[in-house]
Amino acid sequence: MHGRPRKAPTTEEQEASAIKASKLRSLQSQFLQFHHNKIYTKEALDVSAKLLESNPEYYTAWNYRKLAVQHNWNLPEADNNEESIKSILDEELRLVENALKRNFKSYGAWHHRKWVLSKGHSSTDKELLLLGKFQKADARNFHAWNYRRFVTALKNIPDEKELEYTTERICDNFSNYSAWHNRSVLLSHLLKENAKGYSPKDNVFTEEYEFVRNALFTDPDDQSGWFYHLWLLDQTVKLETLLVSSWPPHGCNLSLPVDASFGDCSFSPFISLQSNTRTLPLILYFSEAVENICSSTLEVECENIVSNELVWRSLSGEETVSAQAWLTYLNFPEEHAHSLKAYQVKVSLARSQGIFSSTGVHRGNSSHIAFTVSIPPYHSEHVDLKNEEKIFWSEESFCTHEAQFLESVLANLFHIERTKVDEKVVDYQWNIMTVDNEIAHYRELLATMNCKIGKLTLARLLMAHNTLMSYTCTSHRNVSHHAEILQLYDDLKKMDPAHFHYYQDEYNLVLLKQIISNQELLLKHCCKYRDPSSPKINNFCLRLNDLSLSRIGSMEQLLWVQVLDLSNNQIQSLEGLEVMQLLSCLNASHNKLCSFTALEPLRLLRSLKVLDISYNEIGAHSIDTRRYLCSSPLNHKSGGDWKTEESEMPWAEVTDHWEAYTIFKDLNLIQLDVNGNAVSDEKIKLLLIKLLPSLRWLDGEKVAES
Repeated sequence: MHGRPRKAPTTEEQEASAIKASKLRSLQSQFLQFHHNKIYTKEALDVSAKLLESNPEYYTAWNYRKLAVQHNWNLPEADNNEESIKSILDEELRLVENALKRNFKSYGAWHHRKWVLSKGHSSTDKELLLLGKFQKADARNFHAWNYRRFVTALKNIPDEKELEYTTERICDNFSNYSAWHNRSVLLSHLLKENAKGYSPKDNVFTEEYEFVRNALFTDPDDQSGWFYHLWLLDQTVKLETLLVSSWPPHGCNLSLPVDASFGDCSFSPFISLQSNTRTLPLILYFSEAVENICSSTLEVECENIVSNELVWRSLSGEETVSAQAWLTYLNFPEEHAHSLKAYQVKVSLARSQGIFSSTGVHRGNSSHIAFTVSIPPYHSEHVDLKNEEKIFWSEESFCTHEAQFLESVLANLFHIERTKVDEKVVDYQWNIMTVDNEIAHYRELLATMNCKIGKLTLARLLMAHNTLMSYTCTSHRNVSHHAEILQLYDDLKKMDPAHFHYYQDEYNLVLLKQIISNQELLLKHCCKYRDPSSPKINNFCLRLNDLSLSRIGSMEQLLWVQVLDLSNNQIQSLEGLEVMQLLSCLNASHNKLCSFTALEPLRLLRSLKVLDISYNEIGAHSIDTRRYLCSSPLNHKSGGDWKTEESEMPWAEVTDHWEAYTIFKDLNLIQLDVNGNAVSDEKIKLLLIKLLPSLRWLDGEKVAES
């Protein structure tokens, strides 16, 4: 454990261990007999004490001691007798101290000591002295540091004094992870309470950067200070909760055809939206997960739409209360007029204390987005998709758009991205200057030594600089650091192969950010489907294929995408795609999806019609650690999802493939490709045909109409 090699025990050690185990089994047998019979005599308590002093990790025995304390409190001799009660609790404290001498990292022992002190009959005076002994034996013992926070809260010791204590411990040993962590906890509280001497926080963080830098430059190979530096960087970049993007985007004019077609293929993706209803998804994407997005915390103003009747849902699963992306639907009435009907929509997020982040920070700034939706006159005739030809994903099926068209579309995209929707003006100059200063220092460090964690920190600093520049709503692409960051992650993959996959994931996220935030690069990945007559597919396609991607990101900048090609990558999960509510066609073939549960995000995509997951690894792994991310229908927690009375399929047929059932039962796919997967056989294909009554093409073959 922790890099220490195991040694085979000697014969003498094996004999001693056997004798010890025999004694423990005897004590355990006696203890359990007392416990089951609810016997709390002195003899029974002595047996449990001996057991815990020998094995402090025996949780059942600690729980028994709690029951014994409560039982003895109710005896006549202890009733309202402070000395008797104190004597009972002091015995518990003595037992815990003895158990901690045996193992001062015992969860049960520390928890029991907290429980005793919380009763309020014991003195806390000796607790800090006891902690001093344990922290002298192991200064990084996080159990002791956690208990210290508990004790200082009971004794009302000021956070300022405890912060001085962490400074002393860090100066004694830079490698004290727990002291650095405790420092972040204390500073967070002091800054939140606007304590005297800790405002403005810019000055506090400047001093903290210098403090941790001294530790890092003294011993660059020690990781503890680097983690604290990462916390500081996070505080510097994550300033407040911002509305970073939306669909429809601010300032756009959107056409909503109701015949399932796109109209003129020259329209940009911001002007034309595929829909066979008069329903428009409205998506809000925040800089971090937020809670309580509802009609009482934001207002939607539009003719014929009642804001209070809109239902908002998070796009992180039905059971989650916080999410970065939130969704509602705007339903426009049927118009029988002979001309377009334009609706002006305004979404306002007022200065409300009701919206707060998952970290508990209230969103204090005011934002709004406004856009126009044009609805054509009602037509009774609709395009029948039953007779549509299948969609092909081959290279021959796509061609580049006219350069002039693409430039105008992408210019529109970048203009919308920079639109200032927040009314509150925030000055990020200190943050940018601080990150610039840190970048200079760590470039200096790396010029003198080849430090892998230094390279990782520099990559994070450069990414933070890009993020801060994007907050300023000014053009920052000429000073983007993406190329340098990618080179740093390439170096790290070679220097530290044990963490290759982590660096590869981070590399992929930066690569996507580089492509999507650069107009010239993005232009190379935008194509046109060659068959504009097909109403099933938008002619405008984003192709991110053949990039060796293992992760997908930058979803906040892809809300507009309706056709996406992710084929020939290394993707293992489609996590993140749930926010792309306009997505109608997805090619995820030739990746490393290992189960149907990796498709879980697709359950939320109401518009998805075409899906290609062929030539993945679905069914190829006997043990799939991701499968439990998708609740089994056999689990009681899945509740209403599992309604066999609504399904006409045999019970055994469904239970054999419950993952497929759960994923596909609510989708309305017209075309699906699953061939090339280990799970792809006639049995699963028959199940999919039954699950998807709208399906017209399966693995390139036309599905016979039932």
